[in-house]
Amino acid sequence: MSQRKLLTSNKVLSSLPSAERQRLASNLEVIDLTGGQVLCKRGEELRYVYFPVSALVTFLSAVGEYAEFAVGMTGREGICNVTCALGSYLSPFKTLVQCPGLALRMKAQVFVREFQESTAFRNQVLKFVFGLNVQMAQNAACTRFHYIDQRLAHWLLMTRDRLASDHFNMTHEELSNYLGVRRVGVTNSAKMLKARKLINYNRGAIEIVDAGGLQAMSCACYAMMAETP
Repeated sequence: MSQRKLLTSNKVLSSLPSAERQRLASNLEVIDLTGGQVLCKRGEELRYVYFPVSALVTFLSAVGEYAEFAVGMTGREGICNVTCALGSYLSPFKTLVQCPGLALRMKAQVFVREFQESTAFRNQVLKFVFGLNVQMAQNAACTRFHYIDQRLAHWLLMTRDRLASDHFNMTHEELSNYLGVRRVGVTNSAKMLKARKLINYNRGAIEIVDAGGLQAMSCACYAMMAETP
């Protein structure tokens, strides 16, 4: 994929004026992210900012010493490690590659400089940050009030939207970690979704068969977040 195509495949970058996007290109490098790769640990200094193109990245929050669960995700619509623009170079989350793919990478210090100097870039970054804050707040409410079946349907739909694909790889173990529930709970919910012909899965390969039916099964959080500007 050409660099021009990559630059327009990430929503934040594609929303910039063409001249601004091309100016940033010299500070971006293409990187291939692998599934399960940790881009940054919680409390670790941010060295790079990532603009996913075909990868999906999840933000994990710690619960106690060993447990953790996902508070948000981003794909081609957003940015990873954006908090450095807000004044903190220490990551508040563990940033994990949920689905492998390409991303564009920029040094964190360069990202902060561009954020401060370019009005167009700053506006797009802040628009994404607003949407991410809404997503994290809604996910917190979802975790508290909704059942595993609803949350699993919601998570699968969010993954589908950000990958622009009905096919992706994710094991039940990974899903249980993202949702902060026992593996058996995810397995039972996935079996139910499969029995209703909403999804298929085999050895970690998931296919969404009926997105509309899956949305009907999901909680209202999915539709609410989809309406976020």
